[in-house]
Amino acid sequence: MTNELPEAWSATIGQPRAGPQPLVRPAPAPGPEWPPAARAPGRAGLIAGVVALPLADLAGLAAAGAVAPDVIAGLVYGLVALVALSAGGLHRLRICLRVSDQAGRILAATLLPGLLLLPLVPAASAVRLALVAAGLVIAARLITCTILRAAHRRGALGEPTLIIGSGTFGAHLADQLREHAELGLRVAGFLDAEPRRDLAEPWLGRPQDLSRVIVARHIRRVIVCFSDTRDEDLVEVLRACRGLTADVCVVPRLYEIGVAVPRACLDEIWGIPLIPLRRIGHSPVSRGVKRLFDVMVATVLLAVSLPLLAVLAIVIRLQTGQSPLFRQQRVTGSGRAASILKLRTITTTPDSDTPDSDTTWAVDPGQCSRLGRFLRASHLDELPQLVNVLRGDMSLAGPRPERGHFARQFGRQIPRYQDRDRMPAGLTGWAQVHGLHGDTSIAERSRFDNQYIEYWSPWLDVVILLRTVGSALSGPGAAR
Repeated sequence: MTNELPEAWSATIGQPRAGPQPLVRPAPAPGPEWPPAARAPGRAGLIAGVVALPLADLAGLAAAGAVAPDVIAGLVYGLVALVALSAGGLHRLRICLRVSDQAGRILAATLLPGLLLLPLVPAASAVRLALVAAGLVIAARLITCTILRAAHRRGALGEPTLIIGSGTFGAHLADQLREHAELGLRVAGFLDAEPRRDLAEPWLGRPQDLSRVIVARHIRRVIVCFSDTRDEDLVEVLRACRGLTADVCVVPRLYEIGVAVPRACLDEIWGIPLIPLRRIGHSPVSRGVKRLFDVMVATVLLAVSLPLLAVLAIVIRLQTGQSPLFRQQRVTGSGRAASILKLRTITTTPDSDTPDSDTTWAVDPGQCSRLGRFLRASHLDELPQLVNVLRGDMSLAGPRPERGHFARQFGRQIPRYQDRDRMPAGLTGWAQVHGLHGDTSIAERSRFDNQYIEYWSPWLDVVILLRTVGSALSGPGAAR
């Protein structure tokens, strides 16, 4: 055994590359010095942006309660409909304030909860309540958006806005926002590698200063257009500000060409389309939903698999004379590590060096018994990690945990590898269901892991688990 890395991905680290450079780069020169804002500008606009649509929906649903067959049915329907509107992303206040774009999604979020009332009330009453609620919610939103536009024209409830990109297009975007006050965005300044022209608003620094500027200037909206900063650097910057209050939109490069994105999911500044960046999956509510799902499913899976685990543990004990469980420290998230459980698959004596150590990548199949090779190929050796899931060390689905030695090495050499740590490690993952395990490209695994985090939803976790079970039932895969 050696500590050499497998050829399948060793070329991706430690070698010169023509693509993106390693994450470790010289710190950029500091941006311009500017005093912090004397007060919190746009605080009223921030509050309006957060509560305007939830309050409008609440008012519409409360008014619809007048036609509910009884109080309990009205409360159940209203709560479910409000959750559906929020989960559908319909509580994000769009810049263009156009209700018609989202009418279809509003109807779906208010009509479908009416089905829950069918076991409780007559069908006609449930349908009437849902139809009245849909109409009142749309009417309340129309009134709310009309009031907001009127307030914006008078200079009230404006939201401090930051534009990334100080070139011709960025300046044009700022002009549009000044000319159309009804949009409610007040340009606080620009970020770019350097100021490229005379600007009506100040240059506040480089994109790397984004988080600092958002906090100091109380920025509510960030619009990313065309900057001198490389796209891969912008990815890091935008990910770093995900936990802040600012809503981030990106101007598509070919913005005059229609994109295959539902109009209800787009935003707009006077004919210029914007694509909002997702925030779901990073909120405390989303993390709570994921944790609840993990506990419920892991409890069931552990109960079902306990007989199999007991048999395997007895056989391993008889074969090796050692504990059937093997523990190994793994990185399970940002600043987190845990002792991960596995079934022992390597035939060793207590006094020998364990080949599956913290600094040795691959395990020689000759070191494993026939049972051990089967367990590793079928991934059944990882079933004890359901206990780790219940303890909160990891999740059912997420980036696979890695040993600290290799996590540090990959983090130095593979761009955005450490971004995987934004979400807890998983028993299985989006990369694994695409066959990326064992001696496969770490860079590709990292790309799939980060894609999973960016597009996470409870349904995606269900898909990953179903594909993992299907893969296990179809037969062992390649040995790791």
